[in-house]
Amino acid sequence: MIDGPLIVGAGPVGLSAALLARARGLPAHVLERLPETTPKPGSRAIFLHRQTIQTLATASPVLADHVLREGLVWPGRRTYWAGRRVHHRRYEPVPPRLAPFVSLPQPRAEELLREAAVRAGVIFSWGARADEVTLLDTSVLVRAADGRQWRSPFVVAADGAGSVVRRRLGIPMDGDGGGDAFVVVDVADDPARPLPAERVFHYRHPEAGGRNVLIVPFAGGHRVDLQCRDRDDPAALAADPCDWLRPLLPSGHACEVTWSSHYLFRQAVAQTFTRGRVLLAGEAAHLYAPFGARGLNSGIADAAAAVDAIVNAGLGPDAALGALADYDRVRRAAAERNRAAAGKALAHLTAAGPHRQAAQRAAALAARVLPRAGTWLDSKPFGPRDAGIPGSLY
Repeated sequence: MIDGPLIVGAGPVGLSAALLARARGLPAHVLERLPETTPKPGSRAIFLHRQTIQTLATASPVLADHVLREGLVWPGRRTYWAGRRVHHRRYEPVPPRLAPFVSLPQPRAEELLREAAVRAGVIFSWGARADEVTLLDTSVLVRAADGRQWRSPFVVAADGAGSVVRRRLGIPMDGDGGGDAFVVVDVADDPARPLPAERVFHYRHPEAGGRNVLIVPFAGGHRVDLQCRDRDDPAALAADPCDWLRPLLPSGHACEVTWSSHYLFRQAVAQTFTRGRVLLAGEAAHLYAPFGARGLNSGIADAAAAVDAIVNAGLGPDAALGALADYDRVRRAAAERNRAAAGKALAHLTAAGPHRQAAQRAAALAARVLPRAGTWLDSKPFGPRDAGIPGSLY
């Protein structure tokens, strides 16, 4: 029997939950289906908001300091309409501790989280693919595919979009099963022909066949998201990206692609975030598109709330029921608001319907003389910033 929570999944959400549990004096044991040395390519989730960094700092100030020092703070952002600039904003430089966000590739963030977790005494079981989950009266039994098993008073399921724990518990996801397709590419910096270290969004990029393009810098490179059309083959575009990517880069740029993939702009939320003494967190509980940086940041907010619930549940049987119910109510409400915000972003990106198309064209024209029109075009692809959650961005 494990005294503290058993955390399934050693991604950033699971590692955050383990680290936060140790900071509250709880033992933490993490199960991960992959071997410890498995490489994780690609930038993936790159945006860490200040609120998220502050949450991590409560568990490990050293970790937060590393994230702030290694992450990139964009000096500005720009938006274009059919090749014409409609918005440009530059940020005043601030000390790292006051940075509103940092851009850091997810694999590096995971390395820093794992190092902090090891320092904090978190126990890991690698190559442990959860296969069976049994709910007991006051605990949960998890059995791995290789026969190993663990029993714990609480389980935090942070095992991603294909969560085995969620599926074994029979918790369905509410939301669309498809979504609009995007191709994502990481391109390494070329010091001889650098891209600007700014977030740049293009509506109807003339060099991308009129498709929308998002370019985001991170430490060591840039991430490029290409919005596909219905007739596009996302897999083919991801397999040979330099054909369409090179015209988007400065002339003569090396176009060194370090990772490419494709994804669907999905929106789905689990029908419940708790069952028995299991708490779902991160993509095990909700799926959003990368636009708006809601996935990782809301997942770490889930991890913090899950640890709070587990600590409060230790006050007694009645407290346990209330703490789990509160976690489900609060975090599921946050997920629904984030899903609604992501839906607004998608509706804007696809410009579905003549009214949205006319509004975007009108704003692009008005931006020549009205800065507010350009600001509107700049912000809309990412959805409402606070998602309607009082006191929280996620």
